[in-house]
Amino acid sequence: MKVTDIHVHGMGGFDTRTASRKQILKIAELQYANGVHQIIPTIYPAEIEVMRLHMMTVKKAMEVQETVGRKGEKEARIIGLHLEGPFLNPGKCGALRKEAFLSPSVEKFDELTAGLEDIVKIVTVAPELHGAFELIGYIAGKGIIVSMGHSNATYSEAENGFYAGARSITHVFNAMRGLHHREPGIAGFALTNKDVYVEVIADPYHLHPKTIELIFHAKPLDKIIIVSDSVKETKTSLISGSITNSGDVLMGGSMVVTETAKRLIQSGLEERTIMRCISDNPAALLALSTGTPK
Repeated sequence: MKVTDIHVHGMGGFDTRTASRKQILKIAELQYANGVHQIIPTIYPAEIEVMRLHMMTVKKAMEVQETVGRKGEKEARIIGLHLEGPFLNPGKCGALRKEAFLSPSVEKFDELTAGLEDIVKIVTVAPELHGAFELIGYIAGKGIIVSMGHSNATYSEAENGFYAGARSITHVFNAMRGLHHREPGIAGFALTNKDVYVEVIADPYHLHPKTIELIFHAKPLDKIIIVSDSVKETKTSLISGSITNSGDVLMGGSMVVTETAKRLIQSGLEERTIMRCISDNPAALLALSTGTPK
């Protein structure tokens, strides 16, 4: 069983906003020390040239891992990139820098990913934005997984995003329109569509325990993926508290996925189900990524 985290920004003082491949490799080392075998470093939204710098840094770290001299190193394997933006809704920015968000554009996506398409595994897009459906279809047509998030989408807009090619929801309930009895929204779509995958940040701060229970009751168990959304401030040991910015907005997860799994199992959820959420389920989602045009 390979424990995989598809949403990792950083850990232990290191993050993906760097030009140093050593920092990326240090994140991989710390994740491995906490029982994680594979990671997808997640790039913050920024100006295109800045995002490309960070993407290239991850690519260089991947190349280092592929060299013969590093076989046997105690690092989580870096298996690609997750672009969390920049095609997101400023009204649901969370702790991300909304000034860097862009309107969905095939041209801007090509500018962002030129020469790096082979390592981009997941792209988060807000489906309600003008041009989003076209962009979702374009990205999916390249064999890259589209995840919907940082979004104020209605149920219908999220459903149309799914029909356009999106197959996942980024950290469900967080930084998105919530449930309302007359408008289920993107969160309602996430719970009721049996085919869409959902990321879940299941530390003690992002979701109420009953919300987590709701997710596990509503979703097919093979469509739930536990992620850390770990950031630079995430500790290398057990949690020490929520990670927030000066505005008291959650910045990221406080636990690696293995610690989250232990917590959920201790709460009474079945061990086999939870372990599947950090191994088989992310692997199944990633199997949808071909990395080549259809």
